[in-house]
Amino acid sequence: MSETSFQGQVALVTGATRGIGAAIALHLAAQGLKVIGTATSDDGAARITAALAAYPGCRGATLNVNDAAAAESLIDAIVKEHGGLQVLVNNAGITRDMTFKRMTKADWDAVIHTNLDSVFNMTKQVMDGMVERKWGRIINVSSLNGIKGAFGQTNYAAAKAGMHGFTKSLALEVAKSGVTVNTISPGYIGTKMVLAIPQEVLESKILPHIPMSRLGKPEEIAGLIAYLSSDEAAFVTGANISINGGQHMF
Repeated sequence: MSETSFQGQVALVTGATRGIGAAIALHLAAQGLKVIGTATSDDGAARITAALAAYPGCRGATLNVNDAAAAESLIDAIVKEHGGLQVLVNNAGITRDMTFKRMTKADWDAVIHTNLDSVFNMTKQVMDGMVERKWGRIINVSSLNGIKGAFGQTNYAAAKAGMHGFTKSLALEVAKSGVTVNTISPGYIGTKMVLAIPQEVLESKILPHIPMSRLGKPEEIAGLIAYLSSDEAAFVTGANISINGGQHMF
């Protein structure tokens, strides 16, 4: 798709400090969107701004995605500055991995609030404007483990599965208004966190289960996000697109 197809559009990417979120923010900016990437700290927001320095109008912003009032304030400021917000990528997420027997209510709540409640908080603030303008893109970044489950991730898998239930239901409500709502579910991607796994574990327990025999690249995730953000994806809504090298097919 050409850069010009995105000219004038504004995108908000949550959790854009590193890994997949950073790749998404950078790729969308390179495609011509005005990108605001969020971080949980001022230092993180400054790092996003620095990473996007080559793209005028793109910047980082400090936001606790669990805070609905803070989400409203940020999006109001973006709309005031740019006149609207066309693309929202709900990427922010955390893990608190442990067996259910050891999991506390605090562990459960932390993951559900950050990974699922945030999707409501952010989407709630942009949806009316998108429907009014008859154009918008909501993209929720879920996970392979939200589809197939994972040992020690009852909280994370529940939140990521919940994202797609949200996606399907909202997609039905806004389809006639020119707004699409989709989920993507990445598998093992070569982020700093995944690359920190011991090489022996990668080679013996992870890569043998991926038919492509490699980790995905953050840029590949970003490319899919760019497609779903485009005019060309106008007929794709309510979908959950797996991008996992064939690790889990359904």
